[in-house]
Amino acid sequence: MRAQQISKTAAALREEIEDWRGFEQRLRDAIELARLDDNSLRAELEAEVAAIEADLEQRSRRAMFSGPYDAGDALLAIHAGAGGTDSQDWAAMLQRMYLRWAERRGFESEILDLSEGEEAGIKSVTIAVNGRYAYGYLRAEKGVHRLVRLSPFDAAHRRHTSFALVEVLPQVALDDPQVQIDPSDLKIDVFRSSGAGGQNVQKNATAVRITHLPTGLV
Repeated sequence: MRAQQISKTAAALREEIEDWRGFEQRLRDAIELARLDDNSLRAELEAEVAAIEADLEQRSRRAMFSGPYDAGDALLAIHAGAGGTDSQDWAAMLQRMYLRWAERRGFESEILDLSEGEEAGIKSVTIAVNGRYAYGYLRAEKGVHRLVRLSPFDAAHRRHTSFALVEVLPQVALDDPQVQIDPSDLKIDVFRSSGAGGQNVQKNATAVRITHLPTGLV
């Protein structure tokens, strides 16, 4: 696993270097085009300069991603909050928004877990978003997202406020040396199903819940 992670990191760095070399060559080509001073090429040159400026803006934004996991993949979880069907519908809207965003960015996305709502929308969803800087782009999205609207599920069309919690975590390798969990930070609850007494008493655990106390993650 460690060798695989190093190989993946090296491949990502090579891709980054080649990307910058390509950008440098693009700048050189634009400069050469400008030196021709040909009015017939003016429209082409202006379009290329605008594209280079947009590309440079994105690169400047990525340069701010200095966190240890910013360049890696992300796990995105959405949980419907208070508000019943309206909040579940809002959670589904967020899911579609993030999936479309990932597609436009060229990221790969995979739904790992999905809990549908009873009437509409979703109760929760967990999505793996894979791509260079996926976590860096998404980490600012974590928190409670609120929507105020005239509810399509209310016969009186009253105004409703819906809430959804968005969680964003980096995807890390199991043998990542930066990931260290102190056993004293874990609370382990063991559950046994209820049943008749005597010989029918359940002696085997049927569920285990592990809670990371510092973060509250279960």
